[in-house]
Amino acid sequence: MLGKKLQDAFNEQMKNEFYSAYLYMAMAGYFQSEDLPGFASWMRVQALEEMTHGEKFFNFTCETGSRTNLLPIDGPQNNFTKPAEAFEIGLQHEKFVTASINNLMFMAGKDKNYAAQIFLQWFVTEQIEEESSFSLILKKLQRIGEDSRGLLMLDQELGQRAFVPPPAGSSMAA
Repeated sequence: MLGKKLQDAFNEQMKNEFYSAYLYMAMAGYFQSEDLPGFASWMRVQALEEMTHGEKFFNFTCETGSRTNLLPIDGPQNNFTKPAEAFEIGLQHEKFVTASINNLMFMAGKDKNYAAQIFLQWFVTEQIEEESSFSLILKKLQRIGEDSRGLLMLDQELGQRAFVPPPAGSSMAA
């Protein structure tokens, strides 16, 4: 069972993960409206990943005999001026999520909740990948600048991303 403070923090993180999915769907809508289907597809895959992250928190909380509490989710930003802006916002958001996961790890350590620490370790590693992905695409967009051919090539590249669901089973599965 999670202690009360850790349970509340897990529920807050579950909300953060679902908000991430909402934010990335808003970005997918922006990219779709800009006729960049590869970017839109990449963001839809990102949103699906975030939904599974939220579900992992939901499942782990339930499996520990703790109580889930689905918190209200604020509406995300929906308007972007250029692709690089969307990825800058995404990178900043992922840094926020990383800080939140690190705080959860600290809280779990303080509570000597080793199961929670093991569960959270997957997210610690996942956040390295999340920040790296957004950072790499942002750097590519900065190199491309106003070159529409480069943007279309990157759009094709990003459209190749496919959603790979985590293995079925426990919330501990990666």
